[in-house]
Amino acid sequence: MTAIVTDPLKRKLATDLLTEIGSTSDSNEFYVGIGKTDTYDSADTTIIPIRHTFEERVARGNLESVKKVTASSMVIPRHNWSSGTTYSAFSDKQEGYPSNAYYVLTENNEVYVCLQQSKDNTGSANPSTVVPNYSAASVNQVQAFETSDGYRWKLLYSISAGDATNFLTSAFMPISVVSKDSASSNTTELQQLNIQNTSTPGQIVGVEVVDGGNGYTSAPSLTFRGNGASAAATATISGGAIVKVEMNNESAGLGSGYDYASVNFTGNATLRPIIGPRDGIGTNALADLKSSSVMINAKPNGSESGTFNITNDFRQISLFKNLDYTDSAADGGRFSGVTSKANRNMTLTGTIAATGFAIDEIITGGTSGATAIIDEVDSAAGKAVRFHQNEKTRNGNFTDGEALSGSLGASGTIDSGNLFGVIDIYSGDLLYIENRARIVRSSVQTEDIKVILTV
Repeated sequence: MTAIVTDPLKRKLATDLLTEIGSTSDSNEFYVGIGKTDTYDSADTTIIPIRHTFEERVARGNLESVKKVTASSMVIPRHNWSSGTTYSAFSDKQEGYPSNAYYVLTENNEVYVCLQQSKDNTGSANPSTVVPNYSAASVNQVQAFETSDGYRWKLLYSISAGDATNFLTSAFMPISVVSKDSASSNTTELQQLNIQNTSTPGQIVGVEVVDGGNGYTSAPSLTFRGNGASAAATATISGGAIVKVEMNNESAGLGSGYDYASVNFTGNATLRPIIGPRDGIGTNALADLKSSSVMINAKPNGSESGTFNITNDFRQISLFKNLDYTDSAADGGRFSGVTSKANRNMTLTGTIAATGFAIDEIITGGTSGATAIIDEVDSAAGKAVRFHQNEKTRNGNFTDGEALSGSLGASGTIDSGNLFGVIDIYSGDLLYIENRARIVRSSVQTEDIKVILTV
């Protein structure tokens, strides 16, 4: 049996996830976590995580801190318009994203879809040399237009300054569908809402030359049959064959109302109409540009009021849904705070300075035999040593009163040896694990963490 998952299903799964992440009407909470202060190997070469429960358990053990997700958006691959680049045109046979992009982002953060690729009189594609700009083309923002290099474009939406800050990266850019209510006071959303509401349904945006045929001495007249009306196009021949077909103009020539169509003409060529979305290009930018990815953004700022370590580094990013308090009975079950430390800790007798323990040191319990890696030494928090255990350590509980020795020569005595943080790191669903190169934190540093989930 052969089967496919269609783009609408992928888009639905992604938008359902986005809705759940951004909802304030349910009890679900999503958190971005950071962790893993220890190196991957002797060269600290980043390793690829594996999709199994052991890897999830290790990632939970590595966890240092979490921050609630407050910003999320659908995204698509970013393609900056660049002079001299050849772009593809929108196609109803498009599978995934073509090697030549069919949409572009301009310097003023406007996103345009290409409706017609420029071709010379032999049918060869020309590079784009004129940046699409509806204002420079002297048309309304809802209209398609042709630039002097022969490309035809249509504005889909503009990216606001806030969305650019949160979701625009070198590889991805935000995209959405605007509702009437959300656009009440936002200029870019009002613009997009206008485009959505004025899109022409069922246009024939182009004609594919499947087979140019032979024996043509003049270009045949083309007419369209189907359940729509008013589409018109012109063929060009070269060497006795049809080499390209262009729609007659940017608006009326594309017609409207087509769900199906064919091209009527004389000769032996094979031509196929390219029909746009039933509701019109621009009505749903997510569908037009095939979005099925969600970006989640979190920005840990310095110590986040003492909940994020600023004396060590991290190498792992994770995404959690619905973490619980460690003491659920006392604290009410589901954790709903903004930030929290996550790693286990112990308190020592005497002073931290006297013991000489340091970050990244491996500590060993003299009685329990358990080992761990120090994440943070915190003399201000009850002489606490915060640590994690993973596949490199002998995992287990340290015991109260046992001697503690460090791999760098430090020693001390445990007062309370098996303390857990505010959150239960083994609760909830771990949805995402990403290993990165070492990132060093400081009190004046803000990490801009962007997690991308693609269906």
